Order: sequence, then C-alpha cells, then structure tokens
Amino acid sequence: MNLSYWEIKTWLTNIDYTIVGSGIVGINCALQLRNRFPKAKILILEKGILPQGASTKNAGFACFGSLSEIIDDLNSHTKIEVINLIKKRIKGLNLLRETLSDKAIDYQNNGGFELFSKQDNKLLQDCLDRRNEINTLLNPIFNQDIFKIQKNSFGFKNIEEHYIFNAFEGQIDTGKMMNALLKKAQINDIKILNNIQIEEYVTANSSVKIKTNQVDFNTSKLLIATNGFASRLINEKVEPARAQVLITKPIKNLKIKGTFHLDKGYYYFRNIENRILFGGGRNLDFKTENTSVFGQTEVIQNKLETLLKTTILPNTPFEIAHRWSGIMGIGKQKKPIVKQIENNVYCGIRLGGMGVAIGSLVGKELADLV
Repeated sequence: MNLSYWEIKTWLTNIDYTIVGSGIVGINCALQLRNRFPKAKILILEKGILPQGASTKNAGFACFGSLSEIIDDLNSHTKIEVINLIKKRIKGLNLLRETLSDKAIDYQNNGGFELFSKQDNKLLQDCLDRRNEINTLLNPIFNQDIFKIQKNSFGFKNIEEHYIFNAFEGQIDTGKMMNALLKKAQINDIKILNNIQIEEYVTANSSVKIKTNQVDFNTSKLLIATNGFASRLINEKVEPARAQVLITKPIKNLKIKGTFHLDKGYYYFRNIENRILFGGGRNLDFKTENTSVFGQTEVIQNKLETLLKTTILPNTPFEIAHRWSGIMGIGKQKKPIVKQIENNVYCGIRLGGMGVAIGSLVGKELADLV
C-alpha cells in the first residue's frame, strides 16, 4: 500500500489491541476493551467490505435451542454442560439487547415453534416423552415450563398435527444489529479497516508483528474473532460450516409470525416483515457444506424451494427474491473456544451456529482475557 505519514501515524502506529474480524464477537470485544482501557488504541481488521462470516448473513434467530436440539445435546454433553450452554446463550442475548437496545436491533418476542414432518413421528414422540424432563431441567433458569404443545395454527402441510412452542424465543433484524454495533464502535473511537486479510503473525516478548495482504505493522495484543475462518490462522478445533439461505419477495396477507425449526433444526424459517426467510439443509450434504467458500448448491436450494411449496406456503404463490450463504464455526463440542493461544495472542471462536445468542458474551470473555 502507498501509505502516507498521516495514515501510518493515525491508524497503524502504537496499537494496543488488534482484533481480527468485525463481526458480533470482534466488535463486542473491542467495546469491552474500550470500557476497561479508555485511552487504548484499538484496531479491528476485516477482510470483507462487511463482516464476512455469519454476523450479517444469519437468520436473526434470538434463540437458545429447540427441544429436539437440547435432547440431542444431552447425548454428547452432560446435563451440567447443557445447562451451562443454555445459560450462556440467554446471558449473551441479554447482553446484546442491553448493549444495543431492543429498538436498535428490532427485537421481537414472537415465540419459537418446532415442527415435525410426517416422517418424523419417532422424533416427535421422543420430544413429547422427554418434554417434562427437559422442562424440569430448565425450570431453575426460567422459573416455569418452557416447551409446550400447540396445534398447527399456521396452515402448514405435511407435518404432524402438533408442534412444540417456546414463548421465550425471539427474532432480530441482523442488518440493524450490525449497523448499531458499527455505530457504537465508531462513537467509541474504535478503528476498523476493511478489505484487509491477515496472512500470518509472529509473536515477541511484548508485541506481535502482523503481516497482511496490504500492510505490515506491530500490535501489543492480537485477538482473533474469525470463528469459521479461524483454522486458516491458528491451530484450533473449529470447522467451517456453510449455511445457505433464501428470502421470498413480499407476500400479501402473510399470517406466519415467529421463528420455526424443522428436522432437528437443520431447517429454519421466520417472517421478516411480509417475507419468509428460509435456510438450512446442511444435512443433505455435510461433506460439501463443511467449507469456508460462499455459494449455493442446487440440491439444497431445490430442497428449500420444495419445502416452501409443500410445507410452509402450500397454498400461497411466492417468488424468491434473493439467495446467500454464511460461514459458521462448529466442532464436536458446542462450548466456544475462548483462550490465550500464544504470548499476547488470544481467540474467541467456535460459536456453533449460535452467534446471535452468544457472540456478545464471547466477545466480552475474549476481552476479559487480556
């Protein structure tokens, strides 16, 4: 880069904290650092023109887990681990709302619904059989039963007559959330450089030398918040996972309102104003979708459209307005990785598809490490 003296002095000299990734985790980390260190020079590096992972590409579910997901988690986690995961998600959602306000993120508490296809009768029965057990497990957190049974009131087709309702689930406007975070970062004198990708770093006793595709510089501390892209830079157990999404054009008199989970949460949809946003289908081709490359595939996009026609909007004409994908960070364990990895280098990654819920908290925990 052909940088001037002024540019080097203002943006790339005497940096106290450099954060990689300007998503939910990265900006929340920067805001927490600013609270602790009012005079520190804080810089965020972002490889895209907007946050590139999932922060501006997710479905905007303010949720902590469907009934079938929690039951499934109990197969690979202890009860204490599952309870702690849910507590973190709730704490993270509350922190997000407190940091930005419900109005700024357009938070709506319309409830969450888990649907079961006709082929999922066994899954539904398992959920019904264990509903009281899970409600009892979570009662100390909410002081009431969470999961209740409701009849199909939205006119969905090819699903079981009843579904599971969770009154505590909400939804946000992802774009408004990120816009509010960026504004807050600017107000707090947190500098963000876009279109810069970190290629490598070298640690020293009191600093870290950062090499990017644009410029090299030194920083006192390096904090990595790139989630699904983290394995490109550090050796941690996090795998990229692509999530494909589409959204319809406006639909007249749309009655569907809330957040909806189908097939163990592998499919999810919601209303956004008078449109349906629909995503998922990773389970159709895990091998292809475990990638950090953005894009869509015919097999998943065709399945999403088929489910829209046969299940979600069976008697309503619709057109697809837009399609996109986001990259999540997942692993065998759902607990995020928040730790120091080298001298003056830290990471907050592996959000497991729950970035909206836990991103703010992971950002705070990452900042608290330094």
